[in-house]
Amino acid sequence: MESLASGFLLSISLIMAIGAQNAFVLKQGIKKHHVFWVSLVCAVSDALLIAAGIAGFGAAVEAFPTLETVARYGGAAFLIIYGIKSLMSAFGPDHSLEPEGEEPDSLVKIIAMTLAFTWLNPHVYLDTVVLLGAVATQYEGTARTLFGIGAMSASGVFFFSLGYGARFLAPLFHKPVAWKILDALVAMIMFTIAASLLLG
Repeated sequence: MESLASGFLLSISLIMAIGAQNAFVLKQGIKKHHVFWVSLVCAVSDALLIAAGIAGFGAAVEAFPTLETVARYGGAAFLIIYGIKSLMSAFGPDHSLEPEGEEPDSLVKIIAMTLAFTWLNPHVYLDTVVLLGAVATQYEGTARTLFGIGAMSASGVFFFSLGYGARFLAPLFHKPVAWKILDALVAMIMFTIAASLLLG
């Protein structure tokens, strides 16, 4: 059980940092648009990456640095584009979360964007694949499996809590100025992470 708790605590400490993926989940949660699917895609993606890390894929990523380079520049380009979109929204016409307000994007588009935020983010490979994979090597057999289960559970708990917990902020975002501030903050997060990828 110690390995289960260790996997859970390490995983959730890595996920909790505010990043592009978390900002996107938060925004969809506030808007109440496809929250279940966004949370599920994030959790399942993390579970697959954690499983790959524990299975030893972290060593493969380190052996082929080209994979990291492709993810770095592809992720930076995606974040810049999304950041520009958020910035335009922040300085565009007023909008709020009233029932007659913004129409939700299609489920297919939202899932595609969620996958992009997850799989085009090089940091996710460092955290879930390389780091968790490296820590998992200190466990053997059943203990390693429990470590992986704990790490995957943390991801599921976090993303569903973030997605559905965000709706408690919805009343605040009936005010157009609050929505503009959020869009501006999201844009800043996207640009900052993109810069760290390009300059790192």
